[in-house]
Amino acid sequence: MHQPPLRRTRLPLAAVVAAFLLAVVLAVQAHLPAGAVAASGQQPAARSPIAANGQLKVCGTRLCNAAGRPVQLRGMSTHGTQWYAQCVTNASLDTLAYDWGADVLRVSTYVQEGGYATNPRHFTDLASRIIDQATARGMYVIVDWHMLSPGDPNANFDRARQFFADITRRHGHQSNLLYEIANEPSGVGWNTIRSYAERLIPLIRAQDPETPILVGTRAWSSFGVSEGANEQEVVASPVRASNIMYTFHFYAASHREAYLSALDRASDRLPVFVTEFGTQDHSGDGGNDFAMAQRFVDLMNRKQISWVNWNFSDDHRSGAVFRQGTCAGDRFGGTGVLKEAGVWVRARI
Repeated sequence: MHQPPLRRTRLPLAAVVAAFLLAVVLAVQAHLPAGAVAASGQQPAARSPIAANGQLKVCGTRLCNAAGRPVQLRGMSTHGTQWYAQCVTNASLDTLAYDWGADVLRVSTYVQEGGYATNPRHFTDLASRIIDQATARGMYVIVDWHMLSPGDPNANFDRARQFFADITRRHGHQSNLLYEIANEPSGVGWNTIRSYAERLIPLIRAQDPETPILVGTRAWSSFGVSEGANEQEVVASPVRASNIMYTFHFYAASHREAYLSALDRASDRLPVFVTEFGTQDHSGDGGNDFAMAQRFVDLMNRKQISWVNWNFSDDHRSGAVFRQGTCAGDRFGGTGVLKEAGVWVRARI
């Protein structure tokens, strides 16, 4: 903007300081996405991921936007909301959306481990609240049915049916959701997992015919690699449903060449979404292997595979992005509050 010439008059110091601070605020707002400084609950920002891409759908082996163009989402997963709901606030989500520039938030509702099974209404309301908060900031949301133990998803089928019925009743009209219906199946064969998906998907589709559905794969969503199998069992016998993707999880310090190769091969034949990964070992703790993690990220970027990192909390483990105690306050921006893994993944989002 062309500015008029300066007057050579001496201003009081207070006026100079006030003018400087106003200029800083205006400059910051000018570089934030539209709506970034608005209160929670407003419509998605004009330049947000939702506004740019609209309703997602699966096209061939890729995730595509409303115009049919392949897209890659990058974002974070919450920790279990029974433990770390205090890390998912207006302030932290402002940081994720506007400072980090994330496209997607995965909302992890554990089934056992003190989660949904203990109080279905509370955890449904909690997931719904976070969906609303992320939506107001223009992000996509993965509704994660975080079944872990027992590893057979059918053990919680009735609970899953009720959870997704309630979620689709409240949010099925939205264009920014994805449903992850089985976090990490384990100890059961692919046919058992496929049967679960083919029972549950029609019930979801009756209420929400358009939202992509993400199906967990065998052996902690490793395409069976962690139990001595590979992606070929899914290629040979895919879920009989449309607009679905298959999930893959990895932790770079534990999961090496066999996992990287499986992801590469599988994504040539199947639509894949990496809904969880870390730079540490499979417990989400220990030393970071950034070199191996970068090889996975390079592959995902090259093939436009969407990804979500674990996890958006201040847990003591190295895989939590925030330093311990951060979630007790309201300052989440920048890198000073981040662990080493948090700095790394923020840069890649």
